[in-house]
Amino acid sequence: MKRRAVLLSGLPLVAGAAHLAAQSPAEVRISARKFEYHPPKVTVKRNQPVVLVLTSEDRIHGFKMPDFGLRTDIVPGQETRVPLMPDKAGSFTFFCDVFCGDGHEDMDGTIVVEG
Repeated sequence: MKRRAVLLSGLPLVAGAAHLAAQSPAEVRISARKFEYHPPKVTVKRNQPVVLVLTSEDRIHGFKMPDFGLRTDIVPGQETRVPLMPDKAGSFTFFCDVFCGDGHEDMDGTIVVEG
């Protein structure tokens, strides 16, 4: 009887662990360098959390994505981790908001949220 109770009480824990694993955020890596992001376009799924892992190859850049209220600096030699819950479908622009020279105004990218 006790053995059966242990097995039955363990089932919700296993199911809960599987649910948590399914909701663990995926990492999306984006690097910045003068006048460009790489990759310039990223696709994610709606309502599936992601962490944007941002790096800079040359100098301080900015990362701004107004549609999701995101704004951070990207510092060379450091990873900047930005959580994102893409809760609406569509194409959303992100851009550098720290002046990095002539060509800065063309430094942008797109996150496409499917679903």
